[in-house]
Amino acid sequence: MLSPAAAVVAAVRAAAGSRPAVRCAHARLLKEGLALHPPAPSLLVSAYAKCRLLPDARQLFDESPQRDLHLYSSLLAAISNSDSPALVLPLLRRMLSVDALQPDHFVLASIASASARLRSLSLGKQVHGHFVASPYSGDNVVKSSLIDMYCKCGVPEEARKVFDSMTAKNNIMWTALVSGYASNGYTDEALQLFRSMPGRGLFTWTALISGFVKAGESVRAVELFVDMRRDGVTIDDAFLLSAITGGAADLAALVLGRQLHGLSMRLGFLSSMMVGNALVDMYSKCSDIHSAREVFEEITVCDIISWTTMIVGEAQHGRAEDAFALYDRMVLAGVKPNEVTFVGLIYACSHAGLVQKGRQLFDSVKQEYGINPGLQLYTCYIDLLSRSGYLSEAEELITRMPYEPDEAVWGSLLSACKKHNNAEMSIRVADNLLELRLKYPSTYVLLSNVYAVNGKWGSVDTVRKLMANTKILKEPGYSRIDVGRESRLFHAGEVPFDVREEILAFLDELVVEMRQRGYVPDTSSVMHDLEEHEKEHHLFLHSERLAVAFGILKSPPGSVIRVVKNLRVCGDCHTVMKLMSEIFQRKISVRDASRFHHFEDGKCSCSDFW
Repeated sequence: MLSPAAAVVAAVRAAAGSRPAVRCAHARLLKEGLALHPPAPSLLVSAYAKCRLLPDARQLFDESPQRDLHLYSSLLAAISNSDSPALVLPLLRRMLSVDALQPDHFVLASIASASARLRSLSLGKQVHGHFVASPYSGDNVVKSSLIDMYCKCGVPEEARKVFDSMTAKNNIMWTALVSGYASNGYTDEALQLFRSMPGRGLFTWTALISGFVKAGESVRAVELFVDMRRDGVTIDDAFLLSAITGGAADLAALVLGRQLHGLSMRLGFLSSMMVGNALVDMYSKCSDIHSAREVFEEITVCDIISWTTMIVGEAQHGRAEDAFALYDRMVLAGVKPNEVTFVGLIYACSHAGLVQKGRQLFDSVKQEYGINPGLQLYTCYIDLLSRSGYLSEAEELITRMPYEPDEAVWGSLLSACKKHNNAEMSIRVADNLLELRLKYPSTYVLLSNVYAVNGKWGSVDTVRKLMANTKILKEPGYSRIDVGRESRLFHAGEVPFDVREEILAFLDELVVEMRQRGYVPDTSSVMHDLEEHEKEHHLFLHSERLAVAFGILKSPPGSVIRVVKNLRVCGDCHTVMKLMSEIFQRKISVRDASRFHHFEDGKCSCSDFW
């Protein structure tokens, strides 16, 4: 016959992670009078937590007449891995003050994990200090949790100190530190550590490559992926393919993205929702929205990421009605939208001038879904109102919203004031912007031009001095185009020597043709301290214009010209692209800093509203 303790263990283990089974086991133990017999409380708390029944676990904990370290450890571990890791703090205070218990290594590991989830470096350092002074200071499980915490809090150099103090290091710890270095931008250190590892499998390669992608080093991530393939490492996990496809999306490398799509198909990962979501995002960012939609429609089970990625993609490509139709389908499918979903939808409204639709959507965020709009969503909604000419309403909303307006908020309103020729408000908004510590060169240029147009030359000087004192330089524009196997990068004002004569001759002829069709250069986006002919020459050599000229000259007739630009397309280049698509009968797709422009037959997908 089983002892009471053995009977408890057998009953809880038999539940095996099933919600009804755990509750049935709990009821049976209550009936048999064993529910409070050790180790029943701690085992039941863990079982409830594994079934995501945290309220039940907490209720059982609160009803226990005696709370020992085992019980605290079980609940803290459950909370640290839940959606509410901050709840470990009041529970820890209760453990220390009410029950007068000192944390053991299991508790310390759970609190370190919660610190990592919360990105709370201060809490993590307190845990580390307590750990060093405790009898468990040599425990490698706690050290592993501390390494993860320091990496996720952005200080991998502190994680390295913990790592170096360990006598025995397993592959998981090596990999955690490699990932921490790479994802925080310490890519050289990550690579050095990776190469010194005693053994490197798929898990470690994945950590390194995904970390490089996260750090914005997508070119090097692709190179590492090629190295891994040459080493013959078998890909039996979808996450790596998802990560490297994200790198192709960041680079807007359509050819590479298609190759990765083919590789995913050959390896049998197209059924993976994670890979499907990454492919949808990649095709959207590579200006092939039709392929993105095809992949989306083939995903068997769509989660909120799938729906939102496709909605945002449709919105950025100027397909507002398609974005709204997808949203309706998502709601009918029983998927609850999140804040990012609404950012995409209101973005679609903003770039299509659909103010009333945007108002309805913004109101529904709180009223229908109980979501408190964040600053990003407020910024998007303010942008919609501003672009559409509702400047006073936008300014009032800025004063009422529960966030301090930042550079993006004021910059959006100022740009709209300039567009709608509201001089009085533009000066007021510009003065608010000038009080902030500005980060973006484009904001300084906008400020300078607004002040110059309104004759505020003293303020123009102030802006110039700020730029000089903070060493802010106007970000140079560049555009990239792939033609066949050749990738070309064009910088504003610079024409590569090997194609210089050809491109300049082409552009000279183009200007003559465009002027015959009524083209007049729009120099309003150029700094105001230049002569008019200098402004026109400045526009003449904008990077996207050079890239498209190269594409028309070098690509096969009828092929789509795809250009990626780091800055927002100026008004004059937008007009020129429309004319080029009409004159040469070519489809031109330009991805700029804010959206996609698809030019065809003299028209743009944005309907000149961007």
